[in-house]
Amino acid sequence: MSNSKLTPEAMMEKAEKACSASRLLLENGYSDDAVNRAYYAMFDAARAALLVSDAPIELNKIRTHNGLIGAFGNYLVENGSVSREMGRLLNQTKDVRLVADYDGVFVEPEDARTIVEQAERFVAAMRKKFMPDNGDDDDSRLKP
Repeated sequence: MSNSKLTPEAMMEKAEKACSASRLLLENGYSDDAVNRAYYAMFDAARAALLVSDAPIELNKIRTHNGLIGAFGNYLVENGSVSREMGRLLNQTKDVRLVADYDGVFVEPEDARTIVEQAERFVAAMRKKFMPDNGDDDDSRLKP
């Protein structure tokens, strides 16, 4: 395990890998696990976006789920940098992941498919908005 600090670009790369993993899990019948990876893809993309945006945040706050989602809403959605839809997607995916991971409820494959697709859109949108020079407009890197 590397001790190096994650840069926004490394976080975005991690988000894109989690998107790919969520797609693979979904295609192999692991709906709950696909939702988990989709959420973490969004989590890492949101962290990268916050760091690139120079929002006045404490780094330790965006290491927790509630801290990250609060900062994302307060600094990126409220100021109009990110659409309300993207903020809702992050919140909704977190809620579904919590149910799948902790409540013993299975996510239906079609619901998981929707979440994976939303995560792919979210990650691509964060890259395009906050790191346009670090990637191209082709979101094919999100597909295996």
